[in-house]
Amino acid sequence: MSKINNSYSEKQKRLLIVNQFFPPDFAATGQLIEDLALKLSDKNLFVKVFSGQPGYAFDTKDAPRDEKVGDLYVQRTRASQMVKGKAINGLLFCVRVMLHLFRHHRQQDLILLTTAPSFLPWVGYFSYLFFRLKYICLIYDLYPNVITVLGVLPENHIIVRMWHWLNRKTWLNANAIIVLSSSMKERIVEVCPEVKEKITVIHNWADGRVIVPRVKQDNWFAKENGLVDKFTILYSGNMGRCHDMKTIIDAAYHLQDHQDKFQFVFIGSGAQQEKIAEEAKKLSLDNFSFLPYQKKEHLPYSLTACDISLISMAEGMAGVVAPSKLYSTLAAGNAVGVVCPKGSFLNHLIEDAGCGQSFVNGDSKGLANFFWQLYQNPDLSAKMGKASRDYFLNHFTTEIAVNNYFQVIIRTMDN
Repeated sequence: MSKINNSYSEKQKRLLIVNQFFPPDFAATGQLIEDLALKLSDKNLFVKVFSGQPGYAFDTKDAPRDEKVGDLYVQRTRASQMVKGKAINGLLFCVRVMLHLFRHHRQQDLILLTTAPSFLPWVGYFSYLFFRLKYICLIYDLYPNVITVLGVLPENHIIVRMWHWLNRKTWLNANAIIVLSSSMKERIVEVCPEVKEKITVIHNWADGRVIVPRVKQDNWFAKENGLVDKFTILYSGNMGRCHDMKTIIDAAYHLQDHQDKFQFVFIGSGAQQEKIAEEAKKLSLDNFSFLPYQKKEHLPYSLTACDISLISMAEGMAGVVAPSKLYSTLAAGNAVGVVCPKGSFLNHLIEDAGCGQSFVNGDSKGLANFFWQLYQNPDLSAKMGKASRDYFLNHFTTEIAVNNYFQVIIRTMDN
């Protein structure tokens, strides 16, 4: 590692980005961190990524421990993520990060730590206590809020109370905090108002040069899966407990007498996937099909093989999670149907963009009517799709996001 650590210009500022996932992992955070790190390394920053071994990959369980990608340096831990459970694996990764910083803390000007795993930002707090290192928290999901909303632990549980205490210490001592939405910022400010001024909202992004609008008739993925001649409603991504899948299923049931007209396609996996398939079978919804996660090179085609894209968020999750699939959906130029709580930033965004419609959790009848409306009015569907793409180009390109990150990073390094 000495060659990697010493191969930077003295004029360059050194940034260490820590995230458990990195390609060949197909986890969304890993893909985003790769984009961010590569772009930042083009801006006269010496950027190094510290990550784990692949846990979600198609063809490999191991990746090089040390790797150079362009001007970016990547170091991965030795142990495979496939050996342990998710929580234990996350804790072990945090220990490895701390050990790495113990040995190499003098080689960092700034650390950017994500919430993958959810307690990783605490490492930033401890690195400040022990080594006086500057750090930025990048919050993808707000814990322990996720586990309390899902009912895994009650709010008064000692683990939850300790988690909140450590979060507060971590945020107060962070040099900057980056969150993915305005509603997430509001959640943090409610419990820690002192950090309001150090929070910056930077949305996720998609590669709009790779993901572009495509006509279904010319899309090999649509042809291969028999989607060209049917009005296709697509849900692509995680089907976990943070997502409201019931409203979608109920909306499909409202249209059960028109199954020959609609095709519901679910791409991905998650805790609710099996339940969705069982419910569809129980309700005799024969127009449901399920496909696995697609390789990165197939996404420009799978994401555009539809007439409507769906995004969902479970009740209570406003400001707790932010669906990364939103940005690729907008880049693909699809009309968008959103199911989310009233307090979610998605409501205002969809209205502002004019690219679709949002529905509160449980409004399956409204969602079904939206499907029917667009089925009967292809021009409206096309208009919403164009609005999606236009809004994406004006707000959520890679360049816009990376420039926002760069400004926060440089400001933090210089202060």
